[in-house]
Amino acid sequence: MVTLSVWPWESYGNLKYLLYAPLAAQVAYSWTYEQDYPRALCCLHILIICGIKGLVHVLWSVYNNMLWVTRTLRINPNGVNFKQIDHEWHWDNYIILQAIIASMICYMSPPLMLMNSIPLWNTKGLIALIVIHVTFSEPLYYYLHRYLHRNNYLFTHYHLFHHSSPVPHPMTAGNATLLENLILCVVAGVPLIGSCLLGVGSISLIYGYAIMFDFLRCLGHCNVEIFSHKLFKTLPILRYLIYTPTYHSLHHQEMGTNFCLFMPLFDVLGNTLNSKSWELQKKIRLASGERKRVPEFVFLAHGVDVMSAMHAPFVFRSFASMPYTTRLFLLPMWPFTFMVMLGMWVWSKAFLFSFYALRNNLCQTWGVPRFGFQYFLPFATQGINDQIEAAILRADKIGVKVISLAALNKNEALNGGGTLFVNKHPDLRVRVVHGNTLTAAVILNEIPKDVEEVFLTGATSKLGRAIALYLCRRGVRVLMLTLSIERFQKIQKEAPAEFQNYLVQVTKYNAAQNCKTWIVGKWLTPREQSWAPAGTHFHQFVVPPILKFRRNCTYGDLAAMRLPKDVQGLGTCEYTMERGVVHACHAGGLVHMLEGWEHHEVGAIDVDRIDLVWEAAMRHGLSSVSSLTN
Repeated sequence: MVTLSVWPWESYGNLKYLLYAPLAAQVAYSWTYEQDYPRALCCLHILIICGIKGLVHVLWSVYNNMLWVTRTLRINPNGVNFKQIDHEWHWDNYIILQAIIASMICYMSPPLMLMNSIPLWNTKGLIALIVIHVTFSEPLYYYLHRYLHRNNYLFTHYHLFHHSSPVPHPMTAGNATLLENLILCVVAGVPLIGSCLLGVGSISLIYGYAIMFDFLRCLGHCNVEIFSHKLFKTLPILRYLIYTPTYHSLHHQEMGTNFCLFMPLFDVLGNTLNSKSWELQKKIRLASGERKRVPEFVFLAHGVDVMSAMHAPFVFRSFASMPYTTRLFLLPMWPFTFMVMLGMWVWSKAFLFSFYALRNNLCQTWGVPRFGFQYFLPFATQGINDQIEAAILRADKIGVKVISLAALNKNEALNGGGTLFVNKHPDLRVRVVHGNTLTAAVILNEIPKDVEEVFLTGATSKLGRAIALYLCRRGVRVLMLTLSIERFQKIQKEAPAEFQNYLVQVTKYNAAQNCKTWIVGKWLTPREQSWAPAGTHFHQFVVPPILKFRRNCTYGDLAAMRLPKDVQGLGTCEYTMERGVVHACHAGGLVHMLEGWEHHEVGAIDVDRIDLVWEAAMRHGLSSVSSLTN
């Protein structure tokens, strides 16, 4: 019996979806070669229903992760971490199981197989289904569910898997063992089969009940209280006819109560109703208008491009939990995403994107509703600065300690690396941080200590200047690529007199044809990369990263740091970064917050603070990420 805790296709990975192939093949074959195709029609309905079931879960997940809408109504305030996402990765196993069982029933029972003979609607069928559901499905599920909890062997081997998700989520609803889902197949299948056997079944009934069953399961696990407490005050009987997300969340918190499927009436009859069910639901609804916990730290991010926008957790949670890569099957969604982008350009403001906790500090990522290309449109710069300024002022108003600006939000040409806002609002309590000091530290600590010469592009930028000044103090010869003699000389004069000769201006890429350490702050074309000798390593702080054109060279990722191990509730990857890794400017803001520094970090980088910031990052448990990739 222990085998019922393991799915037959558990080792298949994504190949499990080939189990739908026989159904699709039956549809294709029957419609191509058979005049009468009842089997094909039955298989087609099964495939459509399975697709809608999956979509129901995805849409509930979208709603759950739209934090700017749901945050004030969340029941469990914690975030869903990578461990839970991986645990629930194959939540849709039950849909495959139901497809297999449904096809077997259709093939074994001719009356059910002939879907073309079942009417579209039958009112008597609805009545029959409700009666069977209330008198059979609800009590059967209640007693079996309660028994799974009270029998230690069954709970440990079969039901604990479902309860291993610490934060309820729509995907948690379908995430259970084979035994549990076989029980659910009986619970959900009997009303449908019974109605059809009584001769009152209909297409609408089959679709409606199958989809509504999953809809209500997702509702119970959505972790967002969507019902108004006033509804139950006006119609008290509803308390016993439909459960709420709070009601089922209490079952996950206190597992000896609230066992019902959808109707709390059976918990009342079984004396297992949690006494806090309705009071907690009312408390959550009333608290929705109150100020929630203020984050100590905010990372103000922005979109990169239209495709990467679909990497957001409120689009596909599973994809957002992995480093971003272009997925071709998402291309059909591009036009819709582009239209959303245009809408955000007109109406949207900075919104809550994701969150995590670090040493009792709430850390949030807010998204400025702008994409990379918009930052380079002259007519769009004022609007972008207005968005950033509004986010900073909101953070200041609610009591955020530190707000860190992502790559393009601190662009020198846009707002002087944040100086525009600090100068305009001298009384800001929130500390504005560009994080470039730690970014410079990460890049500099990646460079081997024995390097004698480096080639630096983007040499007169904020980061380029700091890197050049730091390296020359170490006695490293820096070939600074720039056409501006004035900018080069200005930086050179900042260096101590005895090190100024280590800074060398070059105007062409061929000047670095014998240098194997390139630090890239300006995008390189494949032709420009071709000047690098074999064995060159490209360190980079350019957004977007350069193309990995040279096979005989190695490429570093963007400057990044791994978060401390005690981070909690983190379930989203930051763009192309690995799990638990964030951009250095993000980490720089965290260090600023953890250290309790009171100064703004905007404008030019203080070279003397680079080592100080690096040491602080190490002290707080952040760690460097190896950047060598082929």
